This record gives sequence, structure tokens and C-alpha cells, in this order.
Amino acid sequence: MFNFITDEHKMLQEAARDFARNSIAPIAEHHDQTGEFPIDTVRQMGQLGFMGIEVPEEYGGVAMDALAYALVMIEISKADASHGTIVSVNNSLVCHGLTKYGTEEQKQKYLVPIATGQQIGAFSLTEPMSGSDSGTMKSRAVLNEAGTHYIINGRKSWVTSAPYADTILLFTMTAPEKKHHGTSCFIIETDKPGFTRGKTEPKLGIRASATSEIIFDNYECPVENRLGNEGDGFKIAMTTLDAGRIGIAAQALGIAEAALEASVAYAREREAFGQPIGSFQMIQQKLADMKCRVDASRLLIYQACLAKAQAAKTGERYSMQASMAKLYASETAMYVTTEAIQIHGGMGYSKEMPLERYFRDAKITEIYEGTSEIQRVIIASSLTGLR
Repeated sequence: MFNFITDEHKMLQEAARDFARNSIAPIAEHHDQTGEFPIDTVRQMGQLGFMGIEVPEEYGGVAMDALAYALVMIEISKADASHGTIVSVNNSLVCHGLTKYGTEEQKQKYLVPIATGQQIGAFSLTEPMSGSDSGTMKSRAVLNEAGTHYIINGRKSWVTSAPYADTILLFTMTAPEKKHHGTSCFIIETDKPGFTRGKTEPKLGIRASATSEIIFDNYECPVENRLGNEGDGFKIAMTTLDAGRIGIAAQALGIAEAALEASVAYAREREAFGQPIGSFQMIQQKLADMKCRVDASRLLIYQACLAKAQAAKTGERYSMQASMAKLYASETAMYVTTEAIQIHGGMGYSKEMPLERYFRDAKITEIYEGTSEIQRVIIASSLTGLR
């Protein structure tokens, strides 16, 4: 049906589907209940090439495109959204930033081990009092008198994979008077003095995806670990988040697909009043609406992937397409998982079935990497040219 999905895409998708079914799905419930970080399967995903899908081969990646990344994200997230989150951060936030803005030395030192899954990467923008408005960050990076190191102080919050990350892309202020344009990005090695991890967040969903605070106390970051130029941080963050939003849209679609498939199977098997509940018009309406939204989400994701590929040639931004995909797919995930629980009735509410996990996992897709409200602002601003 879609001639832009090549045999190579299908092979990678099938590999992801097989791994998700055989290695992730059987352990998903355990990791959700215990909150244990699935380090073994994360390492295996690196060996399979899932942690650096768009990274060039010379840096340990498989040199494919955003569509390949989205297809893998859908399959992994269909089995477990926590694994999807880990894949998303590693690929679109960390690897994308290092690939696009890193020096050759930075790529060899940091990108290669992260893309191959030998190390885990994280991305840190949010602070306790600074979320969507990154221009209000309180953390600071000050160049020392010798001009060799930045001294970093501050606290960052909601850092996905931080408890296990070897390398973190940190966004902090170097010129706070310039607000957004005073933001810079640094490559942080987490085994150095001055870096500590704060509390690990107890979360509604994606519980196996570890999230914590990180704290800097006179952390010395070498000048050569600055990513891009001073003041480039906001640009790096925004272009990186464009890529990330495609991944989150794909994650949301994977969750929705899992919930829809479970609902269709249940509607065929469950009988009430002498017939399968799928023969009742109210259930049929739910299933039809769920299917329409799932497939519409898929098309928006494909559109965003193609827009990203075009942007690589023209230099144009694909922010609107990425935001449309994330907005619609994330709200679809919440809609579909809610309806799936309703179709299953009491069984949908039980922890003996995965529906309640899908529901809990879906909510975060409307929040991280830009809330639904922020996505609407981006879409409208792209249309009107007004800020």
C-alpha cells in the first residue's frame, strides 16, 4: 500500500516485532510491577541495531531513516511502552543531537557506544520550575578563568534513563540575561565528581523506564564537551525534540494498536445475551472509531517521517508535521485505551490483563517532549506565522 516502505524497512520492522513478542512482552508485566530497569533487553536491543537506527554506520548505527525508527518504535511499544521510552530517548534525543551537532571527536567518544547500546544516553532539559518555558531555567554553566572548563551548578528533573545513563545531554544557561538564546548544551559524563542523582520518580506508567533528578555541584565540564556553540542550546533542543516527537507519536500508536487488538479479540470471544458482544452496535461503534483513529495516527506519523526526510535535503523545519503526529497519536492512545477498558468491563480494570497498563502508559505521551497544549501552539504558529 505504501511504496515508500521498502523491503529493508520491512526486515527491520519484522526483527523488532519478533524481538518484542519473544523477549519483551513476556517480561513487561514483571518490570511494570517492580519498576526494574530492563538492562538485559536494552543491551540486546543495542546489539540488534535498535538503539541507533538513524546513526551512520561509521558511528555504530544502521544508517536508516525516521520511518525505520518509527516502525521499530511502534513494534517495541506495542509490547511494552517502557522499552519504547528507552529506545526513543537513546535514538531521537541523544543520538540525533550528537549526530547532527557533534564534532568528530564527540561522535567517536560518545555516539558510538550509545548507538550500539554499550552505554545508555539521557537528555536533560526540564527543571523543577522550568518545563515548557525553558527560558526560565535556573541551572548555570560558567566558564572558568582559564577558559578550559564550565563550572555547572543546578538541579534538573524528570530525566528519563538518568539512573542508568553513562552520558547525558544537558541544557543549561550560559547567558541567563538572553533567556532562550542564552542556553547551551553540554555532554555530561555521569561518573565525574560534582554529579549526583536525586530521587527516582514514582510514576503512573512507563514504570520500568527509570526517571530521576540530577544534581550538579561545581561540576567541571571540559570546553570540548560543549555541543555546538555557546547559545546554541535552544536551537539544538528544539530540533532534537522535533525528531523526538515522531518517536513519541510512534510509541503512542504502538500502545493504541495493542489495546485495539485486545479489544477486537475480546469482542469476538466474550458473549452476552447469547451472542458475541462484538455484534452489538455500541461495541461496533467503539471499535470502528478506535480503528479510524489508529490508522489516521499512522498516516500522520508517516507524513512526519517523510517531512523529516525532505527537511534533510532542503533545510526546512518539520515541526508542524511532527507536532501533528504527536498530538493526534497521543490523544488517540488515551482514547483507545479508555475505550478498550470499557469494552472489557471489569476485566479491563483488573491487573490480570494488560489493558490497565496500556491506559497508564498512554497518558505520558500527552505530556513529555511537549504537552498536547504546546503541540497545538506549535501547529497554530506554523500556520499563522505568529508567535
